[in-house]
Amino acid sequence: MNWLPLFVVVPLGMAFLTPILSKWLKWFPDAAANLATGSAMALSIVALPFAKATTVYFVGGWMPFNGVPIGIHLVLDGLTVLMLLAVNLVAFACTVYSVSYMKHYTDKAKFVTLFLLMVAGLNGVVVSGDLFNVFVFFEITAIACYALVAFGVEAEELEASFKYQVLGGVASSLILLGIALFYWLTGTLNLADGARVLAQKEGNPAVFFIGGLLFTGFGLKGALMPFHAWLPDAHPSAPAPVSAMLSGVVIKVLGVYAICRVFFNVLGVTPALLSVLLVLGVVSMTVGVLLALAQWDFKRLLAYHSISQMGYIVIGIGLGTPLGILGGLFHLVNHTVFKSLLFLNAGALEYATGTRNLKRLGGLNRKMPVTSGTSMIASFSIAGLPPFNGFWSKLVIVLACVQAGHPIIAGWAVLGSILTLASFLKVQRYAFWGELRETWARVREAPAPMCAAMIALAILCLAMGALLIPSVKAAVLDPAVEVLTGGLSYASKALGG
Repeated sequence: MNWLPLFVVVPLGMAFLTPILSKWLKWFPDAAANLATGSAMALSIVALPFAKATTVYFVGGWMPFNGVPIGIHLVLDGLTVLMLLAVNLVAFACTVYSVSYMKHYTDKAKFVTLFLLMVAGLNGVVVSGDLFNVFVFFEITAIACYALVAFGVEAEELEASFKYQVLGGVASSLILLGIALFYWLTGTLNLADGARVLAQKEGNPAVFFIGGLLFTGFGLKGALMPFHAWLPDAHPSAPAPVSAMLSGVVIKVLGVYAICRVFFNVLGVTPALLSVLLVLGVVSMTVGVLLALAQWDFKRLLAYHSISQMGYIVIGIGLGTPLGILGGLFHLVNHTVFKSLLFLNAGALEYATGTRNLKRLGGLNRKMPVTSGTSMIASFSIAGLPPFNGFWSKLVIVLACVQAGHPIIAGWAVLGSILTLASFLKVQRYAFWGELRETWARVREAPAPMCAAMIALAILCLAMGALLIPSVKAAVLDPAVEVLTGGLSYASKALGG
């Protein structure tokens, strides 16, 4: 597994080289971004055969001493592989898209440097096997995101970035305090070793307090209601590729993944925690879609739908059953694709017209057929219409709710999809259908790299239902589900590795 550190080293190395070499090689930022994210995506695919086992890489060759970890561990298992696929697939699509899109901005080298730091941080969070390094990569990701949200340096962007920094700083403080108490209680920062120690301290009230600190911090990072206040401003203000990353993977890695890994595999899941997840999931799903219905700024509408769709994911995880977890993780990867595509669609519209206000658009399907067609596919996917990928994951979540004895939550999930469909029919009606305004008579389709990224993600929206085919499901989704349903067995597997 000597290649496991490459998920961090490659984007981090390219981020270091970009500001240096771009002074002489103007083409280098685009090449570096696409080479780094493309390589990471290829490595994620290479990692798929390893998903069924838990593999540990000992950084620097520091092997455990008498079974006790003494160095930094990188861990690869089914959940890790699934998250790496999601992160690096979207990152590659976004770097292809940014080749043309970022010409609107002044310094592509700085953008690429920050973007690759964000990707390195996300990959680092996913592969890290100890809490302190998780926190370090959290901060690398967060600091890069703060700067990327403010990249346009207009008043709106700076205000959104400041709000994001303030709430992100609160989240980081809570997480760091939780990590400090975790170390005080267990004497270790290694996740697997900490799980082993905590198994001998069952019922200790300090575990509950540590869990509360970490859950609140991760909830803020993941923008779960009521911790969502930063998201509706940050997502619309960022450049479109950054918005796609924020909604597609950042809130999932720093929120859902962190909660799943720490609580299911280390601290242990309790019925109370699952109930909290269900309540927050239902509230996020319902309130997010209702707020989205009232929006006319395309990217702000999408931001509120990020909150709503996170609710579906959290409901599936919160059921705690194998079918529910399957639905939650399946919807996580589906949402990664169709929501990233929708933000890229919004960026293409703004690139061509200079506005995101749906009331000022209309009839653009004649001028921008690729953007219009891919936007319709993504809209039907997020609304859960068959045969698009969102339908299959929502169906699994609804069936899991009924199976677990929560038919009311299943009904709310169906209602949420209906309201989501209404919201995106409004988008299609005002942005692409109807009469073409004279203002947009000379509008042209987005450049080829932007179209290529959108078409690739649209194809995935049509194809990802195949993840439920038994053989494909056994290779991609089932190993991730087994990591969470296996719970604290993660400790013995990771330490044994």
